[in-house]
Amino acid sequence: MTSIWGIVNVTTDSFSDGGRYLDPDRAIAHGLELRDAGATVLDVGGESTRPGAERVDPAVEEQRVIPVITELAARGIAVSVDTLNASTAAAAVGAGARIVNDVSGGLADPDMLAAVAASGADYAIGHWRGPSDDMYARADYLRPSREVAGELRERIGEAAAAGIAPSRIILDPGIGFAKAGAQNWDVLRGLGDITALGYRVLIGTSRKRFLVETLRAAGADPTTASGSGAEDVSVERRDLATAVTSALAVRHDVWAVRVHDVAATRDALAIAHAWEG
Repeated sequence: MTSIWGIVNVTTDSFSDGGRYLDPDRAIAHGLELRDAGATVLDVGGESTRPGAERVDPAVEEQRVIPVITELAARGIAVSVDTLNASTAAAAVGAGARIVNDVSGGLADPDMLAAVAASGADYAIGHWRGPSDDMYARADYLRPSREVAGELRERIGEAAAAGIAPSRIILDPGIGFAKAGAQNWDVLRGLGDITALGYRVLIGTSRKRFLVETLRAAGADPTTASGSGAEDVSVERRDLATAVTSALAVRHDVWAVRVHDVAATRDALAIAHAWEG
């Protein structure tokens, strides 16, 4: 069965729920709700990677995530830390995290690969071409899915050279990172190029801009205000679209999906797996 990663944003500025779970007790309670809804991994992050987001000092990031990770891990929950920083990754694994989810694949912090290798944790390598403040300027592709697969192969080589065993590696094609709307769809259609590399594959489409653009083109949402921003497409529509992409990913043997709405995704995956037999 496809694993479901529940998102726990302990941030002030994440694009859909920034600030809602900044308080550790609220973040822990939210994580438990996601676990009860069917999440098999809780992905805890203290720094937003939305387009244009400002970097957070690692010390501040650790103050946000370590208490949450410590409590959730103590309850026997598999926890991932969503971070670009080697020091945060090491502290999180020390607090009980089993996975380091680095959307930069080790490019943001030159010490990350060595830190993960020493930690013994699994490592989710994201496809990344640069920081959030200018990533769309780097969205130049001829064949997106193949180029993403090729660049991930390079990151796998760097991870292996640092001492990270293949069995510990997870690949994330970085949906929304340095990719314009149509390019994200090309990568999703070409997920076979990623899974063919022979590693577990994680995708994260949840509530992202390319889904909003597609839904906006499909027609107005009478329950929301009109406008040109994400606010004119309700969270419910975005979560439904996310669940659909998660279900379609089953056809490409994706190992895990990272989502905000775990319950909707759980149901969508149940139907998809039943369909596939």
